[in-house]
Amino acid sequence: MGFGKKLLAAGVVAAGAGVLAVAPRPGFDKRNHDVPEVPDVPYAHRGLHDAGSGLVAGYEAESGDYVDLARRMAVQAGYGSADFAGPIAPENSLASFAAAAEAGYGIELDLQLTVDGQVVVVHDSDLERVAGDPRRVADLTYEELTAIPLFPAPAKPGDAEAKPLDAAPATAPEGYYQHVPLFSDVLKVVDGRVPIIVEYKFDGFDWSDRDDELMEKGDALLSAYAGPYVIESFHPGAVNWYKQNRPEANRGQLADFASFGTDKKAVTEWMAGLLAFDWLSRPDFIAYDWHGGDTPQVRLARAMGATTVSWTVRSSAELGESEPYFDRFIFEAFVPRKA
Repeated sequence: MGFGKKLLAAGVVAAGAGVLAVAPRPGFDKRNHDVPEVPDVPYAHRGLHDAGSGLVAGYEAESGDYVDLARRMAVQAGYGSADFAGPIAPENSLASFAAAAEAGYGIELDLQLTVDGQVVVVHDSDLERVAGDPRRVADLTYEELTAIPLFPAPAKPGDAEAKPLDAAPATAPEGYYQHVPLFSDVLKVVDGRVPIIVEYKFDGFDWSDRDDELMEKGDALLSAYAGPYVIESFHPGAVNWYKQNRPEANRGQLADFASFGTDKKAVTEWMAGLLAFDWLSRPDFIAYDWHGGDTPQVRLARAMGATTVSWTVRSSAELGESEPYFDRFIFEAFVPRKA
């Protein structure tokens, strides 16, 4: 039986246990391992960026100021120039992380593995949305990734989508651009100036040797890093990996709403949204879709001691609506106050 099937079967049993299923890590265990709290700062989703996630219709009222800040902070950090026409700091780029650090915001980012075993920072499993390139990150080397500009066109600040390519680039283009970065380079850029939330990304709920490789290599980089960080994942197996191997690290279970479906993947996602797998990961914090703060499972987990983190808040109004239910928040598309 694969890991996903075992997880589903165990989740059914755990869900029946109710309160015990969603219980976070016990306080005595946190004290025994001297686990730090999630630092109390706003976290910039995929960095402070001028192209990418959240810069879409419906958020124009505040996103202009956000884009202006991202560009200004990136230039201040030494990336691009004020008169550059295209994106200076696209999502999950070195420039976006430098911009967030310059502005004093925490950072949320995503880890994946290239075909040559490099830990890189990118959200999607392929490059279609961020670069107009349909190839998967897992099928590309890091060297190949360095030749692919993030959000290359249309070239104006705030664009949310990249122009599809007619053909994959053979060589790096001339001029300024940002590409998918190595996680090690991101850590050098941030250099402990602000805290980071590190998400381990997976396709579905199965598990392979490659997933072990991502966990081991990502953790090795974090273990050598002196700055403040916490980890999170939608996959309870990844959070459980930290429970078993790095109990001193603050670990978080990502979850969101999911409609009930009849296939294995849909049922597993629905149960994960109910936090029915927290018995396995025993997280220190719950990172939940901001719409779900008032759900019974989130309220219960918080009452039992879990820190709650909302994602992804995209306006002052959304922050005001969700703030009563969450202790921390991940944001984009507007400029929030600092703690």
